[in-house]
Amino acid sequence: MTFSHFGKSGIYVDILALALIAMATAALAPSWAQSPEPASSAAFQGTVQGHVRDSSGRAVAKAIVFLQPTTGTHADASIQIAHTDSEGAYRFAALRAGTYTLRAEMKGYSQASSGPVAITNVLANNETKTIDLAFGLPQTSENRAGQGPEFFDEPQFTVAGVTQATNSGGHGSDTVLRTTEALAKATVSLNKKPNGTSTAAKSDATESLLRDALRREPESFEANQKLGKLLVDNGKAAEAVPYLLRAAQLNAEDPEVHHVLGDVEEKLGNPLEAVRDYQRAAELDPSEPDLFDWGTELLTHRALEPATEVFTKGNRLFPKSVRMLIALGVAWYARGSYDQATQCLVNASDLAPDNPTPYLFLGKMQSVETTPSEGSKEKLARFAQLQPDNALANYYYAVSLSKQSASASDNNAEHSARVESLLQKAVRLDPKLGEAYLQLGILYSQHEDFSRAILAYRRALEARPEEAGPQFDEILEEAHYRLAQAYLRAGDKVLAQQELQLHDEYSKKIKENSVRERRDIQEFIISLQGKNSVAPPRP
Repeated sequence: MTFSHFGKSGIYVDILALALIAMATAALAPSWAQSPEPASSAAFQGTVQGHVRDSSGRAVAKAIVFLQPTTGTHADASIQIAHTDSEGAYRFAALRAGTYTLRAEMKGYSQASSGPVAITNVLANNETKTIDLAFGLPQTSENRAGQGPEFFDEPQFTVAGVTQATNSGGHGSDTVLRTTEALAKATVSLNKKPNGTSTAAKSDATESLLRDALRREPESFEANQKLGKLLVDNGKAAEAVPYLLRAAQLNAEDPEVHHVLGDVEEKLGNPLEAVRDYQRAAELDPSEPDLFDWGTELLTHRALEPATEVFTKGNRLFPKSVRMLIALGVAWYARGSYDQATQCLVNASDLAPDNPTPYLFLGKMQSVETTPSEGSKEKLARFAQLQPDNALANYYYAVSLSKQSASASDNNAEHSARVESLLQKAVRLDPKLGEAYLQLGILYSQHEDFSRAILAYRRALEARPEEAGPQFDEILEEAHYRLAQAYLRAGDKVLAQQELQLHDEYSKKIKENSVRERRDIQEFIISLQGKNSVAPPRP
């Protein structure tokens, strides 16, 4: 099975139109926004700049700095936003005469502010005012105002940071590792958010109304929260950040804001911030979505023990959640505890016998096992019985039977016939199911029927799905190898050598892609605490 079957400088930016660019370049240079009314060439232009530091005097990068006009002809203009660079510097330019208030915000710190700041045309054009801002002590669980209830009585782990992965670890062969990675990706896909259904005109009108409301009441939690969420729904994740952060400061006890912030940070490639937001949301309100998103963020970045702990607690709180059980199974599988993984998937299929998802995960797990467990064989048989017209149901049941027949001492012919029938049915139902053709070829090769095996392998090579992913390359790799063996057994050494060369090419491509993907993944630095942490499984 392939899981395709599952179903971040000197430019002035208008916050209403180009906030996305400001967020995207924040790590390289300070970005700033300009009033939507363009200043004429003769208009007075002043500059406010400075640095943002913490209580120890260290520069704070990526802090959000707000400059809000309070007097003058442009007092109703939009708040301007800048993001500090790696040296903590910010800059606002092309400012008109008037009075402004200045504030800086950063998650984990109390707000820093200054004002009023006066810009007058009595002074020379292009006057620059330097104003430095300093945050107070970082907020902690001891000093954070409005600290909400903790989900864990005593947290068993702390997410301390992220590091670039140098190797992914794992259990057993590279095939098992690739299967683990595919299962983790598929688990994340179980939480796909539905796209917004509003028309563009309606969304634009709603966004305009919310911005108007925010100009009138910039300290309104509701206006900041709604505008931030709308921007996220409209695909403007980076632009939504300042509003969601402001909403979170105005009401630190609202779990939805933290959850949406987690979604945004994950989209922007900030996994450490994402996992902390998901954790905060779950502590405030341990709902099923909050716990699932928290766990999947940990799982995606290979924090396997904490992920297992979160999913275990989630399963205890929501025992009827099928996806929580599936995710717990994947976490155990990634840790090499295959029996516990299988049992979770078996239990998930019992919760919802008509739901294909647990069976698909179970089938993917058992496809790399030498001998599937009795529980998985029984459930995959039920899958094929309940959904006889599902190609994958027939395919996975066939794989289960084929592994059973390989270890059986009798009735081998009967098993083989049953396996062939199921595989033939699977390719009739889905002619693009290359896995099934591959298994047919393996079956025919076992019976030394090399002419039929060669035909089946060639069909596996031709059965490219419309959205072929990396898993299809793995099918091609194995099909070329097995086709070479079949040609060799049939006496055609030239074609056998050609297929071996193609196998080597795909093998190299798969290895390079895997190394690149694993290198790009950031792994969490986890500090486990206490004796009650989930113990690592025995291999």
